[in-house]
Amino acid sequence: MRNFHGAKKTRSYFEGWYFKQQNETDVVALIPSFHVDRTGQRSASLQAITNDQSFSVPFPAEEFRASEGRFCVRLGRSVFTRGGCQLDCETEECKLKGQLQYGPFTAPETDVMGPFRFVPGMQCRHSVFSLYHRVDGWISVNGKKTVFQRGTGYMEGDRGRSFPRRYVWTQGSADGGCVMVSVAEIPVGGRSFTGCIACILWEGKEYRLATYAGVELLHIGKRLLMVKQGDLLLTVQLLKDCPLPLQAPQGGAMGRTIHESGACLVRYRLLRGSRVVFDFTSDKAGFESEWEDAYEPSAT
Repeated sequence: MRNFHGAKKTRSYFEGWYFKQQNETDVVALIPSFHVDRTGQRSASLQAITNDQSFSVPFPAEEFRASEGRFCVRLGRSVFTRGGCQLDCETEECKLKGQLQYGPFTAPETDVMGPFRFVPGMQCRHSVFSLYHRVDGWISVNGKKTVFQRGTGYMEGDRGRSFPRRYVWTQGSADGGCVMVSVAEIPVGGRSFTGCIACILWEGKEYRLATYAGVELLHIGKRLLMVKQGDLLLTVQLLKDCPLPLQAPQGGAMGRTIHESGACLVRYRLLRGSRVVFDFTSDKAGFESEWEDAYEPSAT
């Protein structure tokens, strides 16, 4: 095991991983994370979000470990790897037990940050580790057991100092593939710009719409995203949500409260010219919006 990378280089730092698993009726997402605040104080946490509940369990820094070679994160008696998770966590408010096995990860063809991954001092760097993998096993949250048999998995992560001040994020899966979209206000060098990453896997083909690839932002709002790149038009519409509180990093510390719908109703549509690539609605989509005012180019 090693000291967590990044913690020695900067006083304010966080890194977290988002493991989502779903079956025909339920979603359970697990978020282990490590954080260093502006004073150098270290801590860790494990958050869980289901269809209708969310929990946050703090851990002392000494109960966090990360492996040097292959990906492996330990929080107390719980272990998270690319091969699966073993959960054993109990507090007065939250009791998590379970064992999950993951099939092979389907990683994006290239880093979703593109050339922005080389920009020094980025507030937050986003990673997608798997757009799809099989999930088998079970999770019990406060006595409610959810079983996954040939379930669907997704995994991503973030690291840096803070979550963006304004952002919209969503992820949804269907039989044909997966959609992940992130739009955020990104501060760099005393200025800021609005960046976009849309990473899509559909019927074995990957689509990438991103700021570094010339994406055009048509609309950003709390319930609607529209982005265009070449002849591709992606529309994301939040139809019904169930926002639940989660803790997010601000200056390394988990002192900011955001709200995520872990399993909500979202419509995803991708057009290539007049041809419909896909148009599906998922009732197990994840959605976060910290974007109060609608953005349209004509309004700026």
